[in-house]
This record gives sequence, structure tokens and C-alpha cells, in this order.
Amino acid sequence: MPVPQIVIDTNVLVAGLRSRNGSAFRLLSLVDGERFNIYLSVPLVLEYEDVLLRELPNLTLNAMDIQDVINFHCAVSTHHQIFFLWRPYLRDPKDDMVLEPAVKAGCDSVVTYNIRDFTGIERFGVSAVTPAVFLRSIGALP
Repeated sequence: MPVPQIVIDTNVLVAGLRSRNGSAFRLLSLVDGERFNIYLSVPLVLEYEDVLLRELPNLTLNAMDIQDVINFHCAVSTHHQIFFLWRPYLRDPKDDMVLEPAVKAGCDSVVTYNIRDFTGIERFGVSAVTPAVFLRSIGALP
């Protein structure tokens, strides 16, 4: 079975860092394993950093921890430069930053809690799934 290729939406990263309970944390704990590969672009990394630093009061991490998390994701992911001219495609331009590396890499899924925000991405051969649905698909949740 081929290894799933995914992009993780910012909201999943925030949820996983807020609580050790739940599917977002479980997903993040499996990053850099052999069950799936993640993909990033520079705009998406900058979005991760912006949102996570803004969320610091709601996290049990400090700014240095946030940099470590981002550096780890950068180290274990495949990076893509984006040169698309079809932007904007989704209602929120920040969601386009999540979709772009998924399209460029030919990913299977965008893992997000905001499924409705990614309506129509099937056109690119990408599905939007929640962390729980994704984890079940790879056998990491019952």
C-alpha cells in the first residue's frame, strides 16, 4: 500500500499543541514516522509560525518551543516551491496556502478541521479529511 501524502492545516497543528488528548495530537505524534509523508511550502511555514505565535497564551509552549516544532516539521517534510497562477481558488486566501503544496506534491489529503473551507479541492485530486478520519484510514485509530 502506498504511503499517504498529506498537508496538515494550521488548525490541526494548533489543536495538537493545545491538548495531548485527541486526534490532532495523535497525528502530530506520528509525524516523521513511516505511516505518511507531510509537505510544506514557505508560505505555509510562515502561516504556521504566525498563528502559533499568536496562540502562545493558549498553549503550554513558549516561543522557542514553537520554533522547535516548526523546525522539526521543516526537517521531516518535503518542501515545494509554488508557482501557480490560479490563486485565489478557495474563499480564504490562507487556505490556498494549505492547498498549494497539496496540489504541487500530488497529495492525497489536506488534514483539517475546516472541511467546508476546502470544498471543491477534489478537482485537484485532493480530499479534505479530519485528523480522526485520516488516522482511521492508516490504522492509527480504531
